[in-house]
Amino acid sequence: MFEGIQFSSFGEFLHMGGYAFNVWTVYLLFAIFLAVNLAGPMISRRRLIKGLQRRTRLAKDQQALSMAEDDESSYSD
Repeated sequence: MFEGIQFSSFGEFLHMGGYAFNVWTVYLLFAIFLAVNLAGPMISRRRLIKGLQRRTRLAKDQQALSMAEDDESSYSD
């Protein structure tokens, strides 16, 4: 099965029997595709978590401010 896939030198391997440009271009495109599909969801997840943390912090700050205003108004009455 692998008898036809033999190279006599590393240079011949890199040359790929005259198809080096096509072969290595496909490998490069696959590596880019793989990197984007692995990194993309991780970046999206990180952004989502930061956004949720920011929203939670803002909601807590607004709640604390509202409670402080309520306390002030009850003492001024």
